[in-house]
Amino acid sequence: MSSRDAILGRVRRALADVRQDDTPPVPERPGRYPQYDEAVDRSYLREHGDRSVEETADLLAENLADYRALVHRCTEEELPEVLMRLLAERGSTSVLVPPELPPFWLKAVDATRVHDRAASTPHELDRVDSVVTGCAVAIAETGSIVLDGSPDQGRRRITLVPDHHICVVRVPGQVVSSVPQGLERLDSARPLTWISGPSATSDIELDRVEGVHGPRTLEVVLVSGTPPEAGVTS
Repeated sequence: MSSRDAILGRVRRALADVRQDDTPPVPERPGRYPQYDEAVDRSYLREHGDRSVEETADLLAENLADYRALVHRCTEEELPEVLMRLLAERGSTSVLVPPELPPFWLKAVDATRVHDRAASTPHELDRVDSVVTGCAVAIAETGSIVLDGSPDQGRRRITLVPDHHICVVRVPGQVVSSVPQGLERLDSARPLTWISGPSATSDIELDRVEGVHGPRTLEVVLVSGTPPEAGVTS
């Protein structure tokens, strides 16, 4: 028996108890069968488990940490001091700022602000120590944050070239449990960047290297509380 015969024999045995499809084709559409034209039921769970707001935030923090992101929690009032501390611990003397990052966030930071400009070259961005952004949505079940290029997040490249990214996530307003819930909040026409931990890759020997195609260090600040009114910086 040839290898071909052996393989075909296994296929025949595997299909032995499969009912033959005797549905006739659609007369006016030769070769088309009605069951293939019917919509397929693709219903699935929109989230796994019934979690409270606090439990959802805890799951997000846990999964972010699993991806080696550094997670911090604070209130809205504490945010400026937290950002100042994180940038100081990093030794950052320059910080890249999206066009509409709330001024309140960096009011305690002494580092030089570098503004997001279309004319900036990759070399110029690489010289920046850190970047601080907001986010569009954070997904607890996958430990992901999504950026969509909104004014508080800036161009995609400003979060890919600098080696240190601090992302601020508002809890609970920007946190959802699952990917389906997250997709409902996103505009597919925008430049979406999905981030699950710092940039990392492995070679064939599974040696992990971080910072190859994005920041080597990702810090996520989960902020609770009500943001100050627009224009208020203190």
